[in-house]
Amino acid sequence: MHIILKTRVNQPIATVWAGFDRSLFERLSPAFPPVNVIRFDGCMPGDVVHLQLNFILFRQNWISTIIDQQTSPEEIYFIDQGTQLPFFLGYWQHKHRLLRAMDEQTGNEQTIIVDDITFRGPFRFSDYLLYPVLWLQFACRKPVYRRVFGQV
Repeated sequence: MHIILKTRVNQPIATVWAGFDRSLFERLSPAFPPVNVIRFDGCMPGDVVHLQLNFILFRQNWISTIIDQQTSPEEIYFIDQGTQLPFFLGYWQHKHRLLRAMDEQTGNEQTIIVDDITFRGPFRFSDYLLYPVLWLQFACRKPVYRRVFGQV
């Protein structure tokens, strides 16, 4: 399954890229399940992000490795791929894209943050159950991005 969410913020692409750090990552964590960031190396190839999801009665590890990062004048992106996933996921790849944009009225540079997610559950029908839950989890990032980087 594929989810794409876009958020326009009122900061230049370089500023937004500099803000993609552990502090932002912790702010983006959903209300449920609570997430404990065990390890956050960064957003460059080979970096590891290790999360522990707390489902009250049990915990699940989610470990991803950054497999690619590219920078151009118009786009910066990095891709994390799940290497150890919670029980409800069989595959995870998340391309975090930052696209340069311009405010047509002021001419000021803005950035479009794109969460481009490909996932599979352990069974085909579980993809359809996961889709709305994951979509909501990532849609909740939009106001955080706007608070951190400036609302458009």
